[in-house]
Amino acid sequence: MSLRVELCSPATGDKAKVSPEGALQVVNHGHAPQTETIFSIPFRQYFTDSGVASGSNDMIVDGSSTAVDFYVSADAEKDTYIVTISVDLADGGSPNMNKFGDLGALTNGISVTYVTQDQGTVVIHDGIKTNREFVRFGNETPAIGTGADAFLADASGGGTEKAYLPKLDVREQFGMPFGIKLRKGTTDRVIFTVNDALAGLTTFNILAYGNRLVENI
Repeated sequence: MSLRVELCSPATGDKAKVSPEGALQVVNHGHAPQTETIFSIPFRQYFTDSGVASGSNDMIVDGSSTAVDFYVSADAEKDTYIVTISVDLADGGSPNMNKFGDLGALTNGISVTYVTQDQGTVVIHDGIKTNREFVRFGNETPAIGTGADAFLADASGGGTEKAYLPKLDVREQFGMPFGIKLRKGTTDRVIFTVNDALAGLTTFNILAYGNRLVENI
């Protein structure tokens, strides 16, 4: 015995229609759904030494003897998705791709990890040691400048400070359509770890962009 099922609007009783070829007919609306129980809000936060916005985001530290973590941690009540990561690495002098800022190539580098409460640690990069590696890490790094100034922005307007601005799009790089998830109420986090002495740099900080899910009460 066949069973007939109808899809109807709970508000109007209107029935969904199926074409003779079996396609369900739908209508595109110019606005988002009005009855969502969960929606997303923009998220922006620096990677800090405490994992929360109130911590220090100045990554010019000495991690040569004791490594220093800068991270974004999970929220207690809201799921967080990190979609893009934006780096500002600036220095005076003559930065080039074989240096780190205008410092020499680092010995140990800046390691990047994704730590989850139940799956442990996933190494995203074992140690970024040069500007070249940072540019390669950022799959959406803006391609500006040429020759010795490739990927290098004049940060000061007068040429005394120049910056590399690597940008990582998590969705494109790792095939994660919603970004890296930090589950609410867990110890999940994304970490940049400084493993060298970085004194001498002018600016070094990293921003995370994405969204947080909020219950619509």
